[in-house]
Amino acid sequence: MANDQLSVTLAALSDPTRRAILARLGRGEATVLQLAEPFQLKLPTVSKHLKVLQKAGLVSQGRKAQWRPCRLEPEPLKEVAEFVESYRRHWEGRMDRLGEFLREIQQEEKPQ
Repeated sequence: MANDQLSVTLAALSDPTRRAILARLGRGEATVLQLAEPFQLKLPTVSKHLKVLQKAGLVSQGRKAQWRPCRLEPEPLKEVAEFVESYRRHWEGRMDRLGEFLREIQQEEKPQ
């Protein structure tokens, strides 16, 4: 399912520029011009990144007079967090087993 929400969200998060834009919006609303400032990108390029983030539901744009401030919409990140959490338990179990294995090896290597 290439168009499921999780896939769309993960695809949007796959780009470091888009992740940086989300991090900036995590501190509060910003205009496209403000979002472009830290990057050496032209406004149309930043707008393209914003469109991807909007399609994923991660960013919305409001309207204040002539300004169109962008804001973070964190709800899609909940599904990503739940997906990753299911694997975290698996990874931790493997790390625990690895720790046990390493302790056993260390015990075997100690001089008697």
